[in-house]
Amino acid sequence: MSESPTPDPEVVELASKVFDLARTGDAAALAAYVDAGVPANLTNEKGDSLVMLAAYHGHADAVSALLERGADGDRANDRGQTPLAGAVFKGEDAVVRALLAGGANPEAGTPSAVDTARMFGKAELLELFGTR
Repeated sequence: MSESPTPDPEVVELASKVFDLARTGDAAALAAYVDAGVPANLTNEKGDSLVMLAAYHGHADAVSALLERGADGDRANDRGQTPLAGAVFKGEDAVVRALLAGGANPEAGTPSAVDTARMFGKAELLELFGTR
């Protein structure tokens, strides 16, 4: 087994900046970075994607910008959680709608968005998901 190479500090710094943009919801800057070559499905050390971070922090515009650039709205993190389930958990209805518009699957992940909505008694979301 060989050691993995030491990451380039400039690459690490750029990735940190892009993750912060997702957390703060700067849709225009995120779009520009992805358009310039940053992977739309970039993940951090916990497997959280840019979409997951934007969704969890309530930034529907950033979620939409990433999905429009090919990000996977169903990409689960290392704990099996999806952006849609996180948005349901956080009560971010605009993000839920943005993810659904981008093709996210309410049944994906563990627990799924459907399971999360049931757990918290969110009947309106279950109806939106087409389940009961």
